[in-house]
Amino acid sequence: MVRYQAELRFLQCFLRKMNVQLIQLTPDKPPAKPLDLGLRKFLGREAEYHKLFIELPFQASKNTIYKLTDHYLCNYLYLVLPGESPAVLLAGPYLLIQLTRQQLLQEAERFSVPLQLIEEMESFYGSIPVLSDENIILSIVNTFAEVLWGSAEAYSVVNLNEEERSVSLFAYEDEHLPLGKKLQTMEDLERRYSFENELLQAISLGLTHKAEAMFTNLSQIALKSRVADPLRNIKNYCIISNTLMRKAAEQGSVHPLYLDNVSSEFAKRIELIGSTTAGYKIMIEMISAYCRLVNKHNMANYSPPIRKIIVCIDANLSGDLTLHTLAGIQNISAGYLSALFKKETGQSLTDYVNRKRIRQATQLLRSTKLQIQTIAQHCGIPDINYFSKTFKRYQGCTPKEYRHQLPKV
Repeated sequence: MVRYQAELRFLQCFLRKMNVQLIQLTPDKPPAKPLDLGLRKFLGREAEYHKLFIELPFQASKNTIYKLTDHYLCNYLYLVLPGESPAVLLAGPYLLIQLTRQQLLQEAERFSVPLQLIEEMESFYGSIPVLSDENIILSIVNTFAEVLWGSAEAYSVVNLNEEERSVSLFAYEDEHLPLGKKLQTMEDLERRYSFENELLQAISLGLTHKAEAMFTNLSQIALKSRVADPLRNIKNYCIISNTLMRKAAEQGSVHPLYLDNVSSEFAKRIELIGSTTAGYKIMIEMISAYCRLVNKHNMANYSPPIRKIIVCIDANLSGDLTLHTLAGIQNISAGYLSALFKKETGQSLTDYVNRKRIRQATQLLRSTKLQIQTIAQHCGIPDINYFSKTFKRYQGCTPKEYRHQLPKV
């Protein structure tokens, strides 16, 4: 029996729970069903299928995990199993985003799919599992690789893009560079890292204009091509930048609650980038968004109890945000919380909550056609009369009057 059989069964069971197929490939035995679930046959691209799933995996290096992203936003993981007979273990496909119908129509247009086949294509994408957190599957496959090869240091991970398959995918740069070339490379790296650190510091301080101005210089030094496909290249940089900027904003004393929402939204948008120009635009948007978070939600001057209270308020404006309830969350007295909140924010807790709720109410009045009673409930003030009085106290008019004053669309 193969020594890793038990671990392989566990991996199969784990991926089955995630609805991700796991198939063992051998050169002499084709899989019983298409590895891409039949998409390329549906699109009339059988030759593409043969190159990607029959030829490419058996060109793989040993002790290496490959993460492949294809033309169609599908992801696969594969590796060569140890043993005398060649065998490849492949997991996938899976998506990292849930495609909307509009996005699906765009994909169909890109690949010239007739309108009468859209429903069939929609059915195909609906059958592919969507992983909200790819790190889960990467972690379990990495753990399996450690069992296969002994330790995390015994193998490497390579990211592939389908457009790169005609290039030498498994060749590594010659490490024996001339001394002058090595020194030049070191200087380039030092300069790039210096720019990155300065940019991230500007973001952590909320210096939007400085950070945006620096991006042009940083892009010239840092955004050199690392993969053959320019689109994949800019996506990779966007993914890295999203992570680094999130950490920079966290250093700027922004709570993870705010960071996670922004980071997750950008992660979805990055995978939909269709051009290098769109990629650069998103990077500028990320700089602006993370600086805005620092400027809006910087809690460096607040004590831990007040930080937690502010996050609780922002996370649930429709909930019970009375002084006694919030004091109970922190296990402190209502009187102490009231005094501490006023001292650190310059306003009473009740006034702070009301201002937040009315601000949300104005946004809902502007952007939706919800009934005022419904908006009041969303803002945590279900008593419509009290809601109207509170709204008028802060806005100078009733909710009905406020909506009536809005420009007609």
